[in-house]
Amino acid sequence: MSTEILTSIFDAFFQVFTRYGKCYMFNSGQEGKTPHTTMKGGTGNGLEIMLDIQQDEYLPVWGETDETAFEAGVRVQIHSQFEPPFVHELGFGVAPGFQTFVSTQEQRLTYLSPPWGDCQSTVSDSDFFRVYSITACRIDCETRYLVENCNCKMVHMPGDAAFCTPEQYKECAEPALAMLTENSNYCVCRTPCNLTRYNKELSMVKIPSKTSARYLEKKFNKTEKYIADNILVLDVFFEALNYETIEQKKAYEVAGLLGDIGGQMGLFIGASILTILELFDYLYEVMKDRLLDFLSKEEEEGSHDENVSTCDPMPNHSESISHTVSVPLQTTLGTLEEIAC
Repeated sequence: MSTEILTSIFDAFFQVFTRYGKCYMFNSGQEGKTPHTTMKGGTGNGLEIMLDIQQDEYLPVWGETDETAFEAGVRVQIHSQFEPPFVHELGFGVAPGFQTFVSTQEQRLTYLSPPWGDCQSTVSDSDFFRVYSITACRIDCETRYLVENCNCKMVHMPGDAAFCTPEQYKECAEPALAMLTENSNYCVCRTPCNLTRYNKELSMVKIPSKTSARYLEKKFNKTEKYIADNILVLDVFFEALNYETIEQKKAYEVAGLLGDIGGQMGLFIGASILTILELFDYLYEVMKDRLLDFLSKEEEEGSHDENVSTCDPMPNHSESISHTVSVPLQTTLGTLEEIAC
C-alpha cells in the first residue's frame, strides 16, 4: 500500500475524546475536510474496516466499580456531523471474532415548537456548540456542573478549565457526575425541533473460517486463536440512498374544527351555510317585529294621554247650572273616557 493511500485513509479519521478516552470519528467533516459520499447503497459501498483490539494490552481488573468494563471489543456510534459523540451511552458493541454488518437508514424528524410542542430550536445558546442537540446539551451541562463544583473538567469536556487530576476525579468528579445522573432535574435537555438520526440493523458472521484461517495466520503472523480473540471486521453501509421523514403535526386545527362542525350539522339536521344565514335572517325579522310593536304601543299610549287632556272639566256642585242628559236605553255604552267627556 502506497504512502498516499495511507495518508488519505488516516485523514478520513478525526481524533476525539469521550468518556472512553481517545476515539476516532470517520467522515466528521471537521477542519475543513469534505465529507465522503457514496453513490449507491448495500454491502461494500460504505465503511469496511478490520481492527485488532489487542486484548493483551487491556488493563487488569483488580476490583469492581461503576465504570469497570468486563467486555472485549469496540463501541461504535452512528451520528450526524453536527452532533458530538456520546458513545458511552448511545454506542453499540462490536465483538471480536465476528464480521458485523450494520445496515443503516437516515431519518429526519421535525417536531412542533411551543405552544403546540415542546422542542428546542436548532440554534444553540451554548458557548461550546454551534448547533443544539441532546448530546451537546448533556455535555455542556455536565461541563458547567463540574467546573462549578470541582474547579476542573474531564478530558472529553470542552472549554478552557483545567483537567481534573486523578485525586480530583476520584474524590469530586466521579461522585458529582453520579449525583448529576440521579438528579434528572438539573440537566433538562429538550428534543430539538429538527433531528437527524440513523436506524440500525445488525447481523454477524463468524471469522475466520476454516479455509481462511491459515491464510490470515501467514498474513498477520498471528495464531488462529489470536485472530479469533482479537480481530474483528466492521461493515457499515446505507440500506438505500433515501431517507425517511417523520413530521409532527397539530392534532386539531381551526380549519378542521369548522369542517367537523359543518359536517355534523349537515349530517344530523341537514344544515348548511345558507341555513345559518336564514336563521340569522329569521332572528332579525322577529326582533324587528317586536321592536315595531313596542314602538306602536308607545304611540297609542301617547295619543290616549292627549285625549284625556282635551276633555271638558266636570261642573262643581256650587254651580247652579243644570243639564238634562237623555240616554237611549238601547244605545251602546262607550268607553270610560267618552262618558267622562
